[in-house]
Amino acid sequence: MTKRTFTALAASGVLQLARGGADQAYAKDKVKIAFVGPLTGALSPHGIGGRNSAELAVKLMNADPTTKYDYELVVLDDECKPNVGVQVVTKIASDRSIIAAIPHYCSATAIATVDIFNRFKLPMVVWAAVLPEITYARKYPEVHRVSGILIGQNRVGAQFMRERGYRKFVSFVDSTDYGKSMNKYFAQFTLENGNEILGTFAVPPDQQDLSAELTKIKELKPEVIYFGGLTPLGARLRTQMEKLGIVAQFEGNSGIMGDAFIAAVGPELAEGTLTFFDSPPISRMPGGKFFTDNYAAAGYRDPPEAYGPFAYVATRLVLETIEKTGPDRAKVTAALGDVKDRPSIVGPINFDDHGQNITPLTTKYVVQDGKWVVWEDSEYASGKRKLKNLP
Repeated sequence: MTKRTFTALAASGVLQLARGGADQAYAKDKVKIAFVGPLTGALSPHGIGGRNSAELAVKLMNADPTTKYDYELVVLDDECKPNVGVQVVTKIASDRSIIAAIPHYCSATAIATVDIFNRFKLPMVVWAAVLPEITYARKYPEVHRVSGILIGQNRVGAQFMRERGYRKFVSFVDSTDYGKSMNKYFAQFTLENGNEILGTFAVPPDQQDLSAELTKIKELKPEVIYFGGLTPLGARLRTQMEKLGIVAQFEGNSGIMGDAFIAAVGPELAEGTLTFFDSPPISRMPGGKFFTDNYAAAGYRDPPEAYGPFAYVATRLVLETIEKTGPDRAKVTAALGDVKDRPSIVGPINFDDHGQNITPLTTKYVVQDGKWVVWEDSEYASGKRKLKNLP
């Protein structure tokens, strides 16, 4: 699907959204799908952006008079907590009126719920969580994911840091399955590139005081601190590094990608932070203008954040599948398993035999003047600005 096609769709979509589908000639059967994400707590900016994006997909589908069904989005808050995620997913899975789900920003929550989707035969498409085991630990036909996985981020990141000349690293991750997996692949690819890991530190994601760990890190004198976790912990780490006078390059991944990290630490401390994320910026997506125009037209005050477009894509994919198969869980599951080269605003969707989208491309980002900028477009790449601790 070309950018021109999306531009035309954007104009049509905004118009339909404004009209609210008022010209529908007859009442349609209602079909329910569910969205699950962190809507309260420190990670709520990501969950709200994802919810808004999923809701937008539903609104645009309902505004189309040619669709067969009227869709309702049931929204649930998993708080980014595995125990809460299990409760809310069990609730939607046991409700037979809900045909499919778009779940989870947090990997630790997602891995705790995959068995439930299989047990209740509820098809789902993950919109953000990147832990590889979500799709690959078991071959559940109900489980699919449009976002990438963290292996590619760490592979690209390790090679990039080696090319910059960095040699000595410290790994600082959260103690969840997500953090453990981040550290596993960071260590694997860092060592493969001939670099040295001076120390590894893991803390609970809600730990507030990091001074004990950072005091030890300061003694190790790393060139780079690698962070494998989510925005709240990453913001505390970056802020407390500054307080302790630790001058090291800060390297993250998809867990800190988004406006929320920059807002949490401030543009000055965020400056020069590196991260690796399985998506180009919205402006370079095939349907980026379509998405941003419709998101603005819907009047959302909060930004979609980094994974908002993927929440839109996951929801749109589910809705299009229901239009094709009818509101039947088994038929939707089977049809999602056959998705190949499906056009979307982020690019083609191709599910492998484990339901994993295998087309995302890892993009390198750096914070410049309070914004995430593609590395190749930045003043750091051109040499006008310098990363920290460059050899």
